[in-house]
Amino acid sequence: MSALRLPWRAAGGLATVATGAARAVAAPVLAPVGQVARAHVVRTCPVPVDLDAVTAVGDEVDDPDGIDVEPVWSRARALYASGVHPALQLCIRHRGEVVVDRAIGYARGVRPGRPIDPDTAVPATTVTPINLFSAGKAATALVMCLLEEHGHVDLDEPVATYVPAFACHGKERITVRQVLTHRAGVPALPAHALDLDLLADPDVVRDLLCDLRPSAVIGGPPAYHALTGGFIAEAVARAATGRSLRDLLVDHVKAPLGLRWFDFGVRHDDAALVATNVCSGLPIVPPLSFVFDRLLGMPWDEAVRWSNDERFVTGVVPSGNVIVTARDTATFYQCLLDGGALDGTRVVSSATIDRARRADLPTIDLDRRILLPLQYGTGFMLGTSTISLYGWNHPRAFGHLGLANSFTWADPDRELVVALLTTGKAVLGTHVGALLGLIAQIHRTFPVAAASTR
Repeated sequence: MSALRLPWRAAGGLATVATGAARAVAAPVLAPVGQVARAHVVRTCPVPVDLDAVTAVGDEVDDPDGIDVEPVWSRARALYASGVHPALQLCIRHRGEVVVDRAIGYARGVRPGRPIDPDTAVPATTVTPINLFSAGKAATALVMCLLEEHGHVDLDEPVATYVPAFACHGKERITVRQVLTHRAGVPALPAHALDLDLLADPDVVRDLLCDLRPSAVIGGPPAYHALTGGFIAEAVARAATGRSLRDLLVDHVKAPLGLRWFDFGVRHDDAALVATNVCSGLPIVPPLSFVFDRLLGMPWDEAVRWSNDERFVTGVVPSGNVIVTARDTATFYQCLLDGGALDGTRVVSSATIDRARRADLPTIDLDRRILLPLQYGTGFMLGTSTISLYGWNHPRAFGHLGLANSFTWADPDRELVVALLTTGKAVLGTHVGALLGLIAQIHRTFPVAAASTR
């Protein structure tokens, strides 16, 4: 096929690109430029006509129960075809086996409203590292739970036990667990603290945290701590062990599980490998913008731009920059699902996992910052017997949502682990129906396991 310039872009032939265990196909036929025009309103990326040409497949096996996973992947393709996500990865483990490990789209070089340039667009693969954003809070929580298991901290002790200066301004009774369950009453950083250069100086960050004044009821209803919770956990970990959360995560989780990524930020040499995040979907305007400005401490689009800054990509943001692949994320959750050990390596005790999964409050409450009904464990967002982030009737599921369409969870009742990582940062847009359809299809495809197999 000859290459046409406009209004279509095409490439002569299809070339195979191999990265690690993944295989991808580049140089696809692209959709009409009319899609680019639509992006000026809805902020969507042009989508190739041939989705197989931008699909990568990792190491998968047939489902142990003979379940056909293609309906799930079809829904994932529909989500990508919405144009909101330049790239997405999906890894599903069922009964311990990786039955889906796929990526679709472009890791870098693609933006809403612009045609794809095959010379600069970099296809995503299953080994492309992607930022989990808030879904990384699960990793922070596990490290803190491990510190308690090893006797370094007591999560029910006040933060001030470890960081005495934190006690000022009426914060002396705030416990570490309240921080991890979003009930510490300090959900936001002041504007002057939102400086990427501060990531290089944890002592200054600690002092800023100590100077916080509660803006929500301490021990009251949950009020999502988008950034503060992770930094407080970092301060406690440093005070209790003399080591950073980054070092602790590597030594206690990443290295034992043999993960390539799964770290707070990446090395400077790896920064160029990380998938780019883009602002997509409908622009966020009042009144919704007021909610997110308050939640993030800055406008949505600015937060997304921050996430691509090398200082953010290589720094330590315990509430929002675990950089990983969907497969490594699924390995992490499989370890938790299996009681804390995987392939003969014990990472954490089953008792510690059970405590972390236990609901902090007996009832589902409206989160005062996110404005959604949520139930939290110690660092995890929990499923319920009705509707939750993970679908209908997932009462024992636990995981976390990441800005804004990344979903990571484990469900003991279905012997299921799901990691959906996306790079388009949208709340409303053309993708919503496809996203809900994907979550619903996962629910339908993987039913509750028979009691004899659980």
